[in-house]
Parts: sequence; C-alpha cells; structure tokens
Amino acid sequence: MTNQHPIIPSTELLVQWCMDPKLDGWRLIATHSAQWGADQELEACVNWLDREGWSGESQQLRAARRPKLWSLKEQALAVLDDCSDRLEGAHENTIRRALEALDD
Repeated sequence: MTNQHPIIPSTELLVQWCMDPKLDGWRLIATHSAQWGADQELEACVNWLDREGWSGESQQLRAARRPKLWSLKEQALAVLDDCSDRLEGAHENTIRRALEALDD
C-alpha cells in the first residue's frame, strides 16, 4: 500500500509544472493541478464503470465531461456554414474544398 493518494500529483509532476515556462505563477500551477486531479477522478470513474460492465456508459461519461474541442478546420467549416447564404456558390465551394483538403 502506498502513502500517496492517487489523486495527489507526484513530486516529479509538480517539478515538471514548476519548470514549464507557460505556467508562471501559483494560480496557473493550481489551475493545472486541479485539472489534473479532475482528470484522474474521471478516469477512475470510467475504469470502475468498465469493470462493472457499463463500458458504453463510461464512454458517454467521458464524452460528456471532456468534450473534444473542435479543430481549427472544423471551426472554419462551421463559420462557412453560417455565412454560406452570403457567398456565391462557386466561392463557397472553393473555400469548402480548400478547408476539407486540410488535415485536422
């Protein structure tokens, strides 16, 4: 048995966060730590549901609690859909084909 609770970040992870130049200041480190803890708890819940035979529900839980962010391509296509009535058909088709040719 370990003395370390599974939701407490390891010393190595804390050092990594402290050395990250994007995380300047304790507020950002605390935010990063809280997100990490929430992710650990979500994974524990998903794993428990999987073990109990609720794998479909576990994937729904993960999708609901950590929705996938749209890629820049998906965002651009959504914007194009919103303004397509103001574009000429040929222009819209050219822009749409260009966006769809991009990698996500």
